Amino acid sequence: MRYDAEHKQKTRAKVLDVAAKAIRQEGPERIGVASVMAEAGLTHGGFYAHFKSKDELVAAAIERMFEESAARLRHELDGRDPAHGLAAYIDFYLSRKHRDARGAGCPMAALASDLPRLPEETRALFASGARRLADALAETFTAMGRAEPQALARSTVSELVGALSLARVETDAKRSDAILADSRQLLKQRLGLEQAP
Repeated sequence: MRYDAEHKQKTRAKVLDVAAKAIRQEGPERIGVASVMAEAGLTHGGFYAHFKSKDELVAAAIERMFEESAARLRHELDGRDPAHGLAAYIDFYLSRKHRDARGAGCPMAALASDLPRLPEETRALFASGARRLADALAETFTAMGRAEPQALARSTVSELVGALSLARVETDAKRSDAILADSRQLLKQRLGLEQAP
């Protein structure tokens, strides 16, 4: 049976959603094509209609993760002044909900330790996604009239990813919550966002 291009796009998107979740939870080296396809409700044989290899699937899933992260930032910034939008993004990023959603959310916190073992092309896609997030934050800092917006954005991304990563590995729930709360408060203070809700 032949399907139209729209059906093929929807099927590919479904596979990418399943793969992105699995990669975040298990790491790119531990996912299997057969299990991803089964979870998507498809046969293993159908995989090659969408991807040439597992590496191509992983790269496309990472790209999709960064698209989702960019959409989340846009969601927080839309309709708000830059300071309030940035404060809302920090509150989301360093929240219990984001910490506990290991199959969703920011790919940087989920995958940074896996990247050195991945192909160079995949690492380049990851680095490009990280730069796009930093660039979007730099635009926000520019709109806020901040000096050195690019450096400030890179530093902010590093703090966000580091704090979330540490909160996820902390085995004591109270300490993990404290990492998130302290990082939210001190980052917003450093960025002059204390008055933003």
